[in-house]
Amino acid sequence: MSEKKLSDYSLSIVIPMYHEEESVAPLLARVHEGLAAYLGPWELICVDDGSNDATVEKLLEGAGQYGSHVRVIRLQRNYGQTAAMQAGIDAARGDLIATLDGDLQNDPGDIPRMLEELLDRDLDLLQGWRRKRHDEPVRKFFSRQANRLIAKATGVNLHDYGCSLKVYRASIIKQVRLFGEMHRFIPVWVAGVTSPRRIGETVVSHKPREFGSSKYGLSRTFRVIQDLLSVFFFLNFRARPGHFFGSIGLLFGAIGGLMLTYLTLIKVFFGEDIGNRPLLFLGVLLIVVSIQFMTTGVLAELMARTYFESNQGRAYILAKDIPDSSGAGWHKPGTAS
Repeated sequence: MSEKKLSDYSLSIVIPMYHEEESVAPLLARVHEGLAAYLGPWELICVDDGSNDATVEKLLEGAGQYGSHVRVIRLQRNYGQTAAMQAGIDAARGDLIATLDGDLQNDPGDIPRMLEELLDRDLDLLQGWRRKRHDEPVRKFFSRQANRLIAKATGVNLHDYGCSLKVYRASIIKQVRLFGEMHRFIPVWVAGVTSPRRIGETVVSHKPREFGSSKYGLSRTFRVIQDLLSVFFFLNFRARPGHFFGSIGLLFGAIGGLMLTYLTLIKVFFGEDIGNRPLLFLGVLLIVVSIQFMTTGVLAELMARTYFESNQGRAYILAKDIPDSSGAGWHKPGTAS
């Protein structure tokens, strides 16, 4: 157990929401019920992902009811769950950060137990595992296959990458920048800044959806393979992309070179005609492809250097019609909800 007690840590809870107007009131109530026994200061950050319904109005109404520790952030348009989650993490002020979905399927009551476990096991990330998942059979099937594929490809062995209920040390998760639809790969990205041994999982409860339907869809499951390739590249070659492209270029160049060397030998020593041989055209093609890959590697190295030397941009824009809540208060133990 860490020398510091759990109550010594401030906590930020981040919830991305999109078209969840019916879920807002019960969600705020359940968060306050679930955190009633938490003895440290905490805040709730609800990120409206450009909803066109009354989600943001309901959130502002709830913030007025519960207090300034309920912070509302609105994105200028719908950027997707990953960008909304990143916006909440950027705004978080706590030593620890918890994330969960806004559809009432995650139970906020699991958060205090997960925080205790995070500290007891000395982890940087504790991932929720929906062992008894209440979703459509087809959705569960494709999700399981995606989880197995990610585990094998990345070496970060977890059962449920897609569960949004996670707790982190803020000092770690704030080193990770999320773009595109990479929220499913958060444990893998975290493994890029800390040891995989400091990433764990724990079984959490999962409830049937009470209102509406999933806003982020089954279709994202089919994009996992493409995203996985991107994750693999960035984790292994982000700082040295020239090695990735250069290795491919050298391989093609070596094969093409052997072909042309063979043709040169039979031309010089045996006098055979090689002008119309397919092997000649293939060898030349491989040499050209080799040069292209190696040139791409040099350009990628220049771009990587520019990336690391420049300020990292954001994948979202905040709306201007919501007051800045960065100086908001904290929910303190004993404060009425």
